[in-house]
Amino acid sequence: MTDPRRWRRYARRLAVGGLVVLLLASIPWLWTEIAAHGHEYDPADAPTADVVVVLGTEVAPDGQPSARLAGRLRTAAELVHAGRARVVLVSGDGGGLSGDEPAAMTAYLTGELGVDPRRVVADPAGLDTYDTCVRARDVYGVGRALIVTQGYHLSRAVALCRHVGLDVDGVTADCPGCSTGLLAEKTARDYLASGKAAWDAVRRRPPAVRSPQSPHLRDALRAG
Repeated sequence: MTDPRRWRRYARRLAVGGLVVLLLASIPWLWTEIAAHGHEYDPADAPTADVVVVLGTEVAPDGQPSARLAGRLRTAAELVHAGRARVVLVSGDGGGLSGDEPAAMTAYLTGELGVDPRRVVADPAGLDTYDTCVRARDVYGVGRALIVTQGYHLSRAVALCRHVGLDVDGVTADCPGCSTGLLAEKTARDYLASGKAAWDAVRRRPPAVRSPQSPHLRDALRAG
C-alpha cells in the first residue's frame, strides 16, 4: 500500500521545483521591468527629445497600418504636434509578411496625421525591438529619444534601448480595439519574449542587417 506521507513529500518537492523554475524564468522579465522603471510615461506627461522612435508591427491587408500600429503612430504624431519631439524614426520590417511596415507608417504619419514629411525617417531593417535600438544608435546616430509602443511591450523596448546605451524614455501608445483577451495574450507573449531580449542584450548580438551610417536623421533634424 502506498505511503501517503511519501506522496505528500513528493508533491511538496514538485511544488518547490515548479516555483524555482518559475522564478528563474521570470528573471528576464523582472530585468525589463526594473530597467524601465521611472522611464515610462503617458503622452501628456512625456519629456522632450529630438527624436521619437516608433516600433513597427503588422500592416493590414489593404496596406494601411493595423489598429495597434495606427495607435502608435497617432501617439508619435501627438508628441510632434505638441513640441515634445522634432523627428519621427519609424522602424520596422520593410519586407514583412504583412507588407512594408515603415512605408505604411510613413504614409500614415504624413497623410492622415499631418506630420511634415521632412520630419519622418524610415528604417526598413528594424526587424525586431533589439535591432531597432542598435540600428537607431549605430546607423542613425540617435543618443537620446522617446520610444513609442503599447504598454504590454513598453518595458522590454525601454530596457533593451537603455541597455545598448540609448537615453530613452518610453511613451505608452493608444491601443484601439485591445480587448482584455488580446491584452492578456500580448502580455503573456511579451513575458516569454523577455528571455530572448535578455539573451540578445547579454551577448550583444549584432543586428540582422548591418548598414553604413545614414545622414537622413541628421538632415531631418536640420530641416525640422
